[in-house]
Amino acid sequence: MKPRTRRSLFRIRRDIHPRLFNTIMIVTFMLLIAFWYVGSNFSGINPIFLPTPQATFSYLGQALSNGSLWEDIAISCYRVLMGFLIAVVIGVPLGLLSGAYKIIGAIMKPLIEFFRYLPVSALIPLIMVWTGVGETAKITIIVVGAVFSMTAMIADIVKGIQIDLINTAYTLGASQGQVIKNVIIPAMMPSVMDTMRMVMGWAWTYLIMAEMLASSSGLGYSIMIAERFMKTYIIFGGIFVIGLLGLLFDRIFAIINKRLFHWAEDI
Repeated sequence: MKPRTRRSLFRIRRDIHPRLFNTIMIVTFMLLIAFWYVGSNFSGINPIFLPTPQATFSYLGQALSNGSLWEDIAISCYRVLMGFLIAVVIGVPLGLLSGAYKIIGAIMKPLIEFFRYLPVSALIPLIMVWTGVGETAKITIIVVGAVFSMTAMIADIVKGIQIDLINTAYTLGASQGQVIKNVIIPAMMPSVMDTMRMVMGWAWTYLIMAEMLASSSGLGYSIMIAERFMKTYIIFGGIFVIGLLGLLFDRIFAIINKRLFHWAEDI
């Protein structure tokens, strides 16, 4: 690679070819697996503390073949998606109204800021008292963990829209409803998709927390059971699957964002 080409790759905000970008991501991931293989097989570390990739992937293959892992993945994805969708249905409209109208922002801000900084783990016992230990409890934990931060982030996105766009719409005779529909919502949507990508990651965090504390199924539950019997290869396998699922969901959001809002800056 020529020196000038190397320098161009490290220019701030400089675009690189998508094929090169994807190649670097794949190579980085494979290097991580290689370091894991070397560290677990040749460092002398006890397999209880660092299982080998062979043992981990052997477990994943068996769990996939007998269907147990598919069941855990299905129930965990269901819980995450339900909690995430409920958080979106609540958080996006509240954030839009809070950012657009100062009076609503004054009402919502103390509530959002109060609950946003409460640790979700501290609320889990109370949620279980109110809803039991069934699916409702796990989905509620995700909603509570995600909705307040989402509302605050959406409100900040709306506040960041250029006021000149809104004033121009008023000058052209638009009503408040038309301003929200034709100016604010189109302007906020690319950033809203980015926010959803982050909130989806938080949803997985809260879901695994809930499954470890009050569940009899799911990826978090399988990790917790493996921890009791010191089967760290199962723990590593669960972590690997969760990471892959998170990557899959993140890429889905990125593709949707690029297809729907191709006029916005590439992400």
